[in-house]
Amino acid sequence: MRSIPFETVKGKIKEACIEANYILGEDVLGGFRRALGEEDSPIGKEVLNQLIENARIAREERIPLCQDTGLAVFFVEVGDAVTIEGGRLSEAINEGVREGYRDGFLRKSACHPFSRKNTGDNTPAIIYYELVPGDRLTITFCAKGGGSENMSRATMLKPSDGLAGVEDFVVNRVWEAQANPCPPIIVGVGIGGTMERAALLAKKSLLRPLGQENPDPELVDIEKRLLKKINCLGIGPAGLGGRTTALAVHIILEPCHIASLPVAVNLNCHSSRHGEILL
Repeated sequence: MRSIPFETVKGKIKEACIEANYILGEDVLGGFRRALGEEDSPIGKEVLNQLIENARIAREERIPLCQDTGLAVFFVEVGDAVTIEGGRLSEAINEGVREGYRDGFLRKSACHPFSRKNTGDNTPAIIYYELVPGDRLTITFCAKGGGSENMSRATMLKPSDGLAGVEDFVVNRVWEAQANPCPPIIVGVGIGGTMERAALLAKKSLLRPLGQENPDPELVDIEKRLLKKINCLGIGPAGLGGRTTALAVHIILEPCHIASLPVAVNLNCHSSRHGEILL
């Protein structure tokens, strides 16, 4: 059995919250540059150039990439031979979020659904746990902004709708969202399971780095076809028109009930902020 100190986890969470909000990943920057080479619209090119410049300023001046620094979402793989010394894992994560959002001068966005009273420290974090073999702790953080999250949807299609129905739902969701999720976006799609499982798969699919091929060969061509359809919508960067509405489509698929075809779309804005902690 391997023991990991509470303070170590808290410190790493604090660092991840700050760094992910200040430094845009090279995979996303690479997506901007590829899109810039393919974009025909002069306005679209200008928006992409501004996004690249915004990332440079945030990185060099140590300021947030976007005023919406998101809810703190974590996917945690806990080895079955791991214990946390000095406290509970969930407490370490939430304390790291409190300190990270405070010391990084990140906007606190968590509030009561009805009164809208802010919790004041961006907690509680949204945490998904998975027990895995081994003595390692892997934590993936993503800052999920409200604009893109508000445009996400889940539905229960009929089995007879098939793949064509799934593709129609995904493309229509992007069309209905228009500029609201701050394109160019990343489109996460979850297929299968139950309603809530499909939604979780859609969000989890966004963690795959841009440019990395889907590990499921069945989904590679579907992702490419959907990306082409979405980029033919003409919404473009910032919704001002152009070829680059989405940088990528990421899909995770699992088995579902014989009477169901659950599908969820989780959209991510161009400021796709995430970081991984290995302990």
